[in-house]
Amino acid sequence: SGSKSQQQHGMFGASDRRLVTSRTVELLRVLIGGTRWKNANELLTLLNGLGKELHSVGGFREPAIGNIVRRVMAAIREEVLSETKSSDTQQPSLQSILWAHPQVVLRQGSRHESFADNSPVDHDANLPPAFYETRPDLKQTIMEVIQEIMSDLEDMYKNINEQALSHIHTDEVILTCGKSKTIELFLKAAHAKKRNFQVVICEDAPHLGGHAMAKSLADAGIDAIVINDSATFAVMARINKVLLPAHAVLANGGLIAASGSNLVALAAKHNSVPVMCVTGIFKLCPMFPHEGQDTLQDLVSPASIIDYAEMSHKSVRQIEFINPVHDYIAPESINLYVTNVGTFQPSYIYRLLAENYHSDDWESFE
Repeated sequence: SGSKSQQQHGMFGASDRRLVTSRTVELLRVLIGGTRWKNANELLTLLNGLGKELHSVGGFREPAIGNIVRRVMAAIREEVLSETKSSDTQQPSLQSILWAHPQVVLRQGSRHESFADNSPVDHDANLPPAFYETRPDLKQTIMEVIQEIMSDLEDMYKNINEQALSHIHTDEVILTCGKSKTIELFLKAAHAKKRNFQVVICEDAPHLGGHAMAKSLADAGIDAIVINDSATFAVMARINKVLLPAHAVLANGGLIAASGSNLVALAAKHNSVPVMCVTGIFKLCPMFPHEGQDTLQDLVSPASIIDYAEMSHKSVRQIEFINPVHDYIAPESINLYVTNVGTFQPSYIYRLLAENYHSDDWESFE
Protein backbone atom coordinates (compact mmCIF):
# COMPACT_ATOMS: atom_id res chain seq x y z
CA SER A 1 0.00 0.00 0.00
CA GLY A 2 0.97 3.65 -0.33
CA SER A 3 1.25 4.07 3.44
CA LYS A 4 3.55 1.09 3.75
CA SER A 5 5.76 2.29 0.90
CA GLN A 6 6.16 5.73 2.47
CA GLN A 7 6.93 4.16 5.83
CA GLN A 8 9.70 2.17 4.19
CA HIS A 9 10.89 5.32 2.43
CA GLY A 10 10.94 7.25 5.69
CA MET A 11 12.65 4.52 7.70
CA PHE A 12 15.40 4.04 5.09
CA GLY A 13 17.24 7.13 6.20
CA ALA A 14 17.13 6.10 9.85
CA SER A 15 18.36 2.52 9.52
CA ASP A 16 20.37 1.91 6.35
CA ARG A 17 22.18 5.12 5.44
CA ARG A 18 25.48 4.23 7.08
CA LEU A 19 25.28 0.79 5.42
CA VAL A 20 24.77 2.39 2.00
CA THR A 21 27.72 4.71 2.63
CA SER A 22 29.92 1.80 3.73
CA ARG A 23 29.01 -0.11 0.57
CA THR A 24 30.03 2.95 -1.46
CA VAL A 25 33.43 2.95 0.23
CA GLU A 26 33.80 -0.76 -0.57
CA LEU A 27 32.90 -0.05 -4.20
CA LEU A 28 35.61 2.61 -4.38
CA ARG A 29 38.11 0.22 -2.85
CA VAL A 30 37.37 -2.43 -5.47
CA LEU A 31 37.25 0.05 -8.35
CA ILE A 32 40.52 1.80 -7.53
CA GLY A 33 42.32 -1.41 -6.65
CA GLY A 34 41.13 -3.42 -9.65
CA THR A 35 41.22 -0.82 -12.43
CA ARG A 36 44.22 0.13 -14.54
CA TRP A 37 45.11 3.80 -14.37
CA LYS A 38 48.46 5.48 -14.85
CA ASN A 39 48.25 8.80 -13.05
CA ALA A 40 46.11 10.99 -10.81
CA ASN A 41 44.31 12.61 -13.74
CA GLU A 42 43.05 9.25 -15.00
CA LEU A 43 41.97 8.27 -11.48
CA LEU A 44 40.07 11.54 -11.03
CA THR A 45 38.38 11.01 -14.38
CA LEU A 46 37.43 7.47 -13.33
CA LEU A 47 35.92 8.64 -10.02
CA ASN A 48 34.17 11.56 -11.67
CA GLY A 49 32.48 9.19 -14.09
CA LEU A 50 31.53 6.82 -11.28
CA GLY A 51 30.03 9.69 -9.31
CA LYS A 52 27.92 10.72 -12.28
CA GLU A 53 26.71 7.17 -12.81
CA LEU A 54 25.71 6.79 -9.16
CA HIS A 55 24.00 10.19 -9.18
CA SER A 56 22.03 9.44 -12.35
CA VAL A 57 20.66 6.11 -11.09
CA GLY A 58 19.31 7.56 -7.87
CA GLY A 59 22.28 8.74 -5.85
CA PHE A 60 20.75 12.22 -5.74
CA ARG A 61 18.32 10.84 -3.15
CA GLU A 62 21.25 9.80 -0.96
CA PRO A 63 23.78 12.68 -1.01
CA ALA A 64 26.18 10.79 1.26
CA ILE A 65 27.15 8.59 -1.71
CA GLY A 66 28.46 11.55 -3.68
CA ASN A 67 30.10 12.96 -0.54
CA ILE A 68 32.25 9.85 -0.14
CA VAL A 69 33.38 9.98 -3.78
CA ARG A 70 34.22 13.68 -3.46
CA ARG A 71 36.20 13.02 -0.29
CA VAL A 72 38.37 10.44 -2.05
CA MET A 73 38.86 12.81 -4.99
CA ALA A 74 39.95 15.54 -2.57
CA ALA A 75 42.44 13.13 -0.98
CA ILE A 76 43.93 12.40 -4.41
CA ARG A 77 44.36 16.11 -5.13
CA GLU A 78 45.88 16.76 -1.72
CA GLU A 79 48.33 13.88 -2.04
CA VAL A 80 49.54 14.98 -5.47
CA LEU A 81 49.79 18.65 -4.54
CA SER A 82 51.65 17.84 -1.32
CA GLU A 83 54.41 16.34 -3.43
CA THR A 84 54.75 19.37 -5.66
CA LYS A 85 55.10 21.74 -2.65
CA SER A 86 53.55 24.50 -4.70
CA SER A 87 51.53 27.45 -3.50
CA ASP A 88 48.36 25.57 -4.40
CA THR A 89 48.69 23.44 -1.27
CA GLN A 90 47.67 26.22 1.13
CA GLN A 91 44.21 26.01 2.68
CA PRO A 92 41.67 28.20 0.84
CA SER A 93 40.06 31.10 2.64
CA LEU A 94 36.31 31.65 2.85
CA GLN A 95 36.53 34.29 0.11
CA SER A 96 38.43 31.98 -2.26
CA ILE A 97 35.93 29.15 -1.64
CA LEU A 98 32.95 31.36 -2.43
CA TRP A 99 34.48 32.88 -5.56
CA ALA A 100 35.69 29.49 -6.76
CA HIS A 101 32.16 28.08 -6.62
CA PRO A 102 31.02 26.98 -10.10
CA GLN A 103 27.82 29.02 -9.87
CA VAL A 104 29.84 32.22 -9.43
CA VAL A 105 32.74 31.60 -11.79
CA LEU A 106 32.28 29.64 -15.01
CA ARG A 107 34.78 26.86 -14.70
CA GLN A 108 36.51 25.60 -17.80
CA GLY A 109 37.35 22.03 -18.61
CA SER A 110 35.43 19.06 -19.95
CA ARG A 111 33.63 16.45 -17.89
CA HIS A 112 33.86 12.71 -18.37
CA GLU A 113 30.41 11.28 -19.07
CA SER A 114 30.91 7.67 -18.04
CA PHE A 115 33.52 5.70 -16.15
CA ALA A 116 33.01 2.91 -18.67
CA ASP A 117 34.23 5.12 -21.53
CA ASN A 118 37.92 4.51 -22.19
CA SER A 119 38.46 7.62 -24.29
CA PRO A 120 41.27 9.83 -22.90
CA VAL A 121 39.19 12.79 -21.70
CA ASP A 122 40.84 15.05 -19.12
CA HIS A 123 38.98 15.54 -15.86
CA ASP A 124 40.26 19.11 -15.70
CA ALA A 125 42.33 20.77 -18.39
CA ASN A 126 43.86 23.13 -15.80
CA LEU A 127 45.44 20.46 -13.62
CA PRO A 128 49.15 20.92 -12.79
CA PRO A 129 51.67 18.66 -14.57
CA ALA A 130 52.07 16.54 -11.43
CA PHE A 131 48.61 15.03 -12.07
CA TYR A 132 49.88 13.48 -15.32
CA GLU A 133 52.99 11.94 -13.82
CA THR A 134 53.05 8.21 -13.06
CA ARG A 135 53.31 7.49 -9.34
CA PRO A 136 53.47 3.81 -8.31
CA ASP A 137 52.86 4.67 -4.64
CA LEU A 138 49.65 6.64 -5.28
CA LYS A 139 47.39 3.57 -5.20
CA GLN A 140 48.66 2.48 -1.79
CA THR A 141 48.21 5.99 -0.41
CA ILE A 142 44.61 6.24 -1.65
CA MET A 143 43.85 2.79 -0.25
CA GLU A 144 44.99 4.05 3.15
CA VAL A 145 42.66 7.03 2.80
CA ILE A 146 39.75 4.72 1.96
CA GLN A 147 40.55 2.59 5.01
CA GLU A 148 40.56 5.75 7.15
CA ILE A 149 37.12 6.71 5.82
CA MET A 150 35.83 3.22 6.58
CA SER A 151 37.22 3.43 10.12
CA ASP A 152 35.50 6.79 10.61
CA LEU A 153 32.18 5.23 9.61
CA GLU A 154 32.67 2.24 11.91
CA ASP A 155 33.55 4.45 14.89
CA MET A 156 30.97 7.15 14.12
CA TYR A 157 28.45 6.29 16.83
CA LYS A 158 31.20 5.77 19.41
CA ASN A 159 32.77 9.15 18.72
CA ILE A 160 29.41 10.94 18.80
CA ASN A 161 28.29 9.22 22.00
CA GLU A 162 31.46 10.26 23.82
CA GLN A 163 30.16 13.84 23.66
CA ALA A 164 26.77 13.01 25.21
CA LEU A 165 27.64 14.19 28.73
CA SER A 166 28.72 17.58 27.39
CA HIS A 167 25.29 18.28 25.92
CA ILE A 168 22.75 16.34 28.01
CA HIS A 169 22.34 17.26 31.66
CA THR A 170 20.32 15.90 34.57
CA ASP A 171 16.62 16.82 34.81
CA GLU A 172 16.50 18.25 31.29
CA VAL A 173 13.48 17.85 29.03
CA ILE A 174 14.65 17.07 25.50
CA LEU A 175 12.51 17.07 22.38
CA THR A 176 13.25 15.13 19.21
CA CYS A 177 11.31 14.31 16.06
CA GLY A 178 10.63 10.85 14.65
CA LYS A 179 13.08 7.94 14.76
CA SER A 180 16.82 8.34 14.37
CA LYS A 181 19.37 5.70 15.28
CA THR A 182 22.06 8.34 15.81
CA ILE A 183 19.96 10.31 18.32
CA GLU A 184 18.66 7.11 19.92
CA LEU A 185 22.19 5.89 20.68
CA PHE A 186 23.21 9.41 21.75
CA LEU A 187 20.43 9.52 24.36
CA LYS A 188 21.09 5.96 25.53
CA ALA A 189 24.78 6.79 25.98
CA ALA A 190 23.90 9.73 28.25
CA HIS A 191 21.47 7.58 30.23
CA ALA A 192 24.07 4.82 30.64
CA LYS A 193 26.34 7.41 32.29
CA LYS A 194 23.74 8.11 34.99
CA ARG A 195 22.12 11.18 33.44
CA ASN A 196 18.39 11.29 34.23
CA PHE A 197 16.28 13.24 31.77
CA GLN A 198 12.95 13.15 29.97
CA VAL A 199 12.48 12.88 26.21
CA VAL A 200 9.46 14.24 24.36
CA ILE A 201 9.10 12.72 20.88
CA CYS A 202 7.01 14.05 18.01
CA GLU A 203 5.27 11.04 16.48
CA ASP A 204 6.32 11.96 12.91
CA ALA A 205 2.99 11.20 11.23
CA PRO A 206 1.99 9.49 9.01
CA HIS A 207 4.55 6.69 9.33
CA LEU A 208 4.81 7.22 13.12
CA GLY A 209 8.51 6.65 13.60
CA GLY A 210 8.26 8.46 16.93
CA HIS A 211 6.35 5.55 18.45
CA ALA A 212 9.15 3.10 17.65
CA MET A 213 11.69 5.59 18.99
CA ALA A 214 9.77 6.00 22.26
CA LYS A 215 9.48 2.22 22.74
CA SER A 216 13.21 1.74 22.21
CA LEU A 217 14.09 4.50 24.69
CA ALA A 218 11.55 3.25 27.23
CA ASP A 219 12.99 -0.26 27.02
CA ALA A 220 16.36 1.28 27.96
CA GLY A 221 14.83 2.93 31.02
CA ILE A 222 14.52 6.46 29.63
CA ASP A 223 11.37 8.46 30.42
CA ALA A 224 9.85 8.98 26.96
CA ILE A 225 6.60 10.71 25.95
CA VAL A 226 5.04 10.73 22.46
CA ILE A 227 3.08 13.79 21.31
CA ASN A 228 1.16 14.71 18.18
CA ASP A 229 3.12 16.79 15.69
CA SER A 230 0.51 19.54 16.04
CA ALA A 231 1.28 19.83 19.78
CA THR A 232 4.92 20.78 19.22
CA PHE A 233 4.44 24.52 19.70
CA ALA A 234 2.31 24.02 22.81
CA VAL A 235 4.92 21.98 24.68
CA MET A 236 7.99 23.88 23.46
CA ALA A 237 7.90 26.28 26.43
CA ARG A 238 8.76 23.35 28.73
CA ILE A 239 11.63 22.03 26.56
CA ASN A 240 15.30 22.62 27.45
CA LYS A 241 16.81 21.64 24.09
CA VAL A 242 15.87 20.08 20.77
CA LEU A 243 17.82 17.25 19.07
CA LEU A 244 17.29 16.76 15.34
CA PRO A 245 18.71 14.13 12.96
CA ALA A 246 20.05 15.04 9.52
CA HIS A 247 19.48 13.88 5.99
CA ALA A 248 22.15 16.32 4.80
CA VAL A 249 24.10 19.32 6.12
CA LEU A 250 24.43 22.04 3.47
CA ALA A 251 27.33 24.35 2.70
CA ASN A 252 25.68 27.40 4.26
CA GLY A 253 25.15 25.59 7.58
CA GLY A 254 21.53 24.77 6.80
CA LEU A 255 19.98 21.38 7.48
CA ILE A 256 17.92 18.96 5.42
CA ALA A 257 15.84 16.82 7.80
CA ALA A 258 12.63 14.82 7.84
CA SER A 259 9.42 16.59 6.91
CA GLY A 260 8.04 18.39 9.94
CA SER A 261 11.46 19.24 11.38
CA ASN A 262 11.24 22.85 10.24
CA LEU A 263 8.07 23.23 12.30
CA VAL A 264 9.99 22.01 15.35
CA ALA A 265 12.96 24.30 14.64
CA LEU A 266 10.77 27.38 14.16
CA ALA A 267 8.85 26.65 17.38
CA ALA A 268 12.15 26.26 19.24
CA LYS A 269 13.49 29.53 17.82
CA HIS A 270 10.32 31.37 18.87
CA ASN A 271 10.76 30.09 22.44
CA SER A 272 14.57 30.59 22.48
CA VAL A 273 15.17 26.86 22.87
CA PRO A 274 18.57 25.69 21.55
CA VAL A 275 18.46 23.30 18.57
CA MET A 276 21.24 20.74 18.08
CA CYS A 277 21.73 18.44 15.13
CA VAL A 278 23.42 15.10 15.84
CA THR A 279 24.93 13.62 12.69
CA GLY A 280 27.95 12.01 11.05
CA ILE A 281 30.35 14.15 9.05
CA PHE A 282 29.67 12.02 5.95
CA LYS A 283 26.34 13.87 5.56
CA LEU A 284 28.13 17.18 4.97
CA CYS A 285 27.22 18.27 1.41
CA PRO A 286 28.97 20.94 -0.71
CA MET A 287 25.60 22.29 -1.87
CA PHE A 288 23.83 25.58 -1.30
CA PRO A 289 20.02 25.78 -0.81
CA HIS A 290 19.32 27.84 -3.91
CA GLU A 291 15.97 26.08 -4.28
CA GLY A 292 14.84 26.74 -0.71
CA GLN A 293 12.47 24.05 0.55
CA ASP A 294 12.90 22.18 -2.75
CA THR A 295 16.60 21.54 -2.08
CA LEU A 296 17.24 17.76 -2.12
CA GLN A 297 13.48 17.40 -1.98
CA ASP A 298 11.47 14.36 -2.98
CA LEU A 299 7.68 14.31 -3.25
CA VAL A 300 5.90 11.01 -2.63
CA SER A 301 2.36 9.74 -3.02
CA PRO A 302 -0.26 11.36 -0.74
CA ALA A 303 -1.86 7.93 -0.21
CA SER A 304 -0.53 7.84 3.36
CA ILE A 305 -2.37 11.09 4.13
CA ILE A 306 -5.68 10.59 2.34
CA ASP A 307 -7.31 7.49 0.88
CA TYR A 308 -7.73 7.44 -2.89
CA ALA A 309 -11.45 6.72 -2.51
CA GLU A 310 -11.92 9.98 -0.61
CA MET A 311 -10.32 11.99 -3.41
CA SER A 312 -13.37 11.36 -5.60
CA HIS A 313 -15.51 13.50 -3.30
CA LYS A 314 -16.46 16.88 -4.69
CA SER A 315 -15.16 18.68 -1.58
CA VAL A 316 -11.55 17.51 -2.08
CA ARG A 317 -11.43 17.03 -5.85
CA GLN A 318 -9.88 20.45 -6.47
CA ILE A 319 -7.32 20.20 -3.66
CA GLU A 320 -3.68 19.62 -4.55
CA PHE A 321 -2.00 17.31 -2.03
CA ILE A 322 1.76 17.73 -1.63
CA ASN A 323 3.61 15.18 0.51
CA PRO A 324 7.30 16.18 0.87
CA VAL A 325 9.84 13.82 2.40
CA HIS A 326 12.21 16.48 3.75
CA ASP A 327 12.34 19.99 5.19
CA TYR A 328 15.03 22.63 4.78
CA ILE A 329 15.99 24.35 8.04
CA ALA A 330 17.88 27.64 7.79
CA PRO A 331 21.21 27.93 9.66
CA GLU A 332 19.71 30.70 11.82
CA SER A 333 17.48 28.03 13.41
CA ILE A 334 20.39 25.67 14.27
CA ASN A 335 22.68 26.32 17.24
CA LEU A 336 25.13 23.40 17.13
CA TYR A 337 26.13 20.44 15.02
CA VAL A 338 27.36 17.46 17.06
CA THR A 339 29.41 15.22 14.75
CA ASN A 340 31.87 12.37 15.03
CA VAL A 341 34.75 14.84 14.57
CA GLY A 342 33.58 17.43 17.11
CA THR A 343 30.95 20.07 17.80
CA PHE A 344 30.59 23.06 15.48
CA GLN A 345 28.41 26.07 14.91
CA PRO A 346 26.73 26.46 11.48
CA SER A 347 29.11 29.32 10.65
CA TYR A 348 32.05 26.87 10.80
CA ILE A 349 30.66 24.48 8.19
CA TYR A 350 32.58 26.22 5.39
CA ARG A 351 35.83 25.22 7.08
CA LEU A 352 34.77 21.58 7.30
CA LEU A 353 33.98 21.69 3.58
CA ALA A 354 37.50 22.94 2.84
CA GLU A 355 38.99 20.14 4.95
CA ASN A 356 36.95 17.32 3.38
CA TYR A 357 36.30 18.35 -0.24
CA HIS A 358 38.03 20.26 -3.03
CA SER A 359 36.04 23.15 -4.50
CA ASP A 360 36.60 21.84 -8.05
CA ASP A 361 34.63 18.70 -7.17
CA TRP A 362 31.59 20.36 -5.58
CA GLU A 363 29.44 20.24 -8.71
CA SER A 364 31.14 17.31 -10.42
CA PHE A 365 28.19 14.93 -10.58
CA GLU A 366 25.32 17.23 -11.59
